[in-house]
Amino acid sequence: MAGDRASSENHTDVLALAEDLRATLGRFVRLVRSEANTPTTSQSETLSLLDRSGPLSVAELANLRNVRHQSMRLVTAQLELDGLVDKLPNPADGRSQLLSITPKGREELSRSREARTSKIAALIEERLSSQDKQTLQAAILVIERLM
Repeated sequence: MAGDRASSENHTDVLALAEDLRATLGRFVRLVRSEANTPTTSQSETLSLLDRSGPLSVAELANLRNVRHQSMRLVTAQLELDGLVDKLPNPADGRSQLLSITPKGREELSRSREARTSKIAALIEERLSSQDKQTLQAAILVIERLM
């Protein structure tokens, strides 16, 4: 009985820790994106996928991002309007098109990453002591073990 209670308390502690991590990382990402004035998560993740994977269809992008097809169509339409992606014929299916990141899209993706990195670096310099920086480095290693 005592073992069950300890196990249940441990599970509750782990759930609370997981929720704290999720909420904190989410707030941090939103803060950095906002203060660095970078594209929305949907735009940035879509450009990143196209940069890493090469040309993909709207359906493939929606599947990879786990969003509805219509939502992805809206995101890609805005990216196309902004000149960040181009449509290409799909050699495997003449009825559909593939989306490809443009040189301007790659530049925007790089600029956004650099802006977010610079913002994070400024926050680290402004707010963390040397000990905090060491703790942060150790925490990064721990978080990487979760992936």
